[in-house]
Amino acid sequence: MNKLTLISHVLCPYVQRAVIALKEKGVDFERIDIDLANKPDWFLALSPLGKVPVLKVGEDVIFESAVIAEYLEDTVSPSLHPADPVRRADHRAWIEFASVMLSDIWGFYTAPDREAFQKKRQDLAERFARLEGRVKADPWFDGETFHLVDAAFGPVFRYFDVFDVIEDFGILAGKPKLARWRKALKVRPSIASAVTPDYPARLRDFIARRQSHLAGLLLQAA
Repeated sequence: MNKLTLISHVLCPYVQRAVIALKEKGVDFERIDIDLANKPDWFLALSPLGKVPVLKVGEDVIFESAVIAEYLEDTVSPSLHPADPVRRADHRAWIEFASVMLSDIWGFYTAPDREAFQKKRQDLAERFARLEGRVKADPWFDGETFHLVDAAFGPVFRYFDVFDVIEDFGILAGKPKLARWRKALKVRPSIASAVTPDYPARLRDFIARRQSHLAGLLLQAA
């Protein structure tokens, strides 16, 4: 295989998905973190959308986390998707659901006032309630085998390791299957090592520097 280089950012959840997939596949790769607030020209020349992750495969460039994951599925064993076409399509749909949840999480920590914040909190609680009804959590999304859909939700739950320190917002309350799944995901080596040890501090600092309701709560809790 050609040399793989992953262009990333330390906080990006989509980068984490790509890292988890690479680690689950046992693939050697170099990781280069960039500052998205000051994107280098060489990166802008590589990334058509100006976003991370970008995977360099030799001199070729693959962008978007879902496409990177599918490239790895096509080229590296073991498969992280189910063999059955219907289950595979179902998993891909729930991966998209995870992407919607990441968008909701962004809205949650950037909500400018209490009213908008409470609306986003309720939206997230409803999303997680729907997820609770689908997941098996025995211990993974669909049972005993870890799949790409599990990789997609690892970064989702990681946010709550920081949110829960600020306050109990009740978003995950009364969802025992999600609690089991979250616990299993947290200690999965590929997920735990997808971020640097200072990730929680970096995320707290990132939130604190925003003009948002959650930033105010964070500063009060400090």
